[in-house]
Amino acid sequence: MFSQEILKGTIKPLIIKLIKDERRMYGYQITQKVKELSTQKIVITEGALYPALHKLVDEGILITESEWIGNRERKYYSLSESGIKTAPAKLEEIRESILMLVQLFDLKPLVYDAK
Repeated sequence: MFSQEILKGTIKPLIIKLIKDERRMYGYQITQKVKELSTQKIVITEGALYPALHKLVDEGILITESEWIGNRERKYYSLSESGIKTAPAKLEEIRESILMLVQLFDLKPLVYDAK
């Protein structure tokens, strides 16, 4: 599992990417999708997820829509019009950051011998 410290700077771009791909998601769904895609290696806690979601809403990148499921209200998040326009730049920024970190840490891709 990855430490929350390492993940801290990637949570917002990760949320943007997932919501961009899925069109709309609710909080628990986001945490489960991250676990699934990372084969259980990345676990986003509620304490990390919801402040990031609220910041993205405050920044105008996400909008919310509530639905009642039985007797519970579920809040869905989707990209705002502004978020749709800025998502590609935000995702490119994280891509460039990751590539730079690979270079700075001198990380080489794993090469498997197919023998």
